[in-house]
Amino acid sequence: MRLGELRHREAALAERLQHVAAGRVRQGGEHAVEDGVLILNHKVKYQPGGRPVSRCAPMPARRRTARREDLGLTKAEFAVLRRLDTPRKIQGFLYDLRQNFEPHGDTCNSVREVLRTRRAHCIEGAMLAAAALWVHGEPPLLLDMRAVRDFDHVVALFRRAGRWGAISKTNGLALRWRDPAYRGLRELAMSYLHEYSNRREHKTLREYSRPFDLRAMRPAEWVTAPKGAWAVAERLDALPHTRLLSWREERALVRRDPFERRIGALLQYRAPARPPHRHKT
Repeated sequence: MRLGELRHREAALAERLQHVAAGRVRQGGEHAVEDGVLILNHKVKYQPGGRPVSRCAPMPARRRTARREDLGLTKAEFAVLRRLDTPRKIQGFLYDLRQNFEPHGDTCNSVREVLRTRRAHCIEGAMLAAAALWVHGEPPLLLDMRAVRDFDHVVALFRRAGRWGAISKTNGLALRWRDPAYRGLRELAMSYLHEYSNRREHKTLREYSRPFDLRAMRPAEWVTAPKGAWAVAERLDALPHTRLLSWREERALVRRDPFERRIGALLQYRAPARPPHRHKT
């Protein structure tokens, strides 16, 4: 047996063992392992016929630090991300962005479009935060939190001393920044449970995803995409999600009380007034 083929088989076996450990051995499974954390982000194919051959589908180079040329940004655009060299500065920048109320329909704007308009909602802000983290040598990770009868919420993840924190763009009080104090992603996601509610005051958070590494996608799909970064939203939605509550625990949830409702109604930015409806004459 050739030395190259032997090494290829050893690598295939090691990769397959990672899938077994993750419970993800099947066609089209997605994974990456970084610093002991399983990150779902690229496709793996096993050839039929019993041959132990496994190769990852082509994917962008996983650079530790993003250069301006990698992201496709102008010098001025890149300079903004360069200035955001800590999670706290990134969060402060997101707080200063006005809320994107999507007056002309649903949007999933790219990082470039957010920098241009200085407006964002949750996934748009999370992608900008992830890009800034990547510029400074941290992995651009997103976490998707899934709700029932409510909107999902997406945050950018970072770690300090082995603890998880979150950078978040939201217009309300509850679903904001999380300090890097959480030992695991379940613990981090659970910190949003009590305040995550809809207009009928039901607590709606139900699931969270594994981290998604945006280096799995070409920057042209989310940093500079002229028609929106919808591919990111699709990839997040396709990720396996983990339930936070059992059925019994869900039935035990109570609605927010009147005081919580008043506090929850506070918004950082007021929605623009709708133009009056004009009847045909």
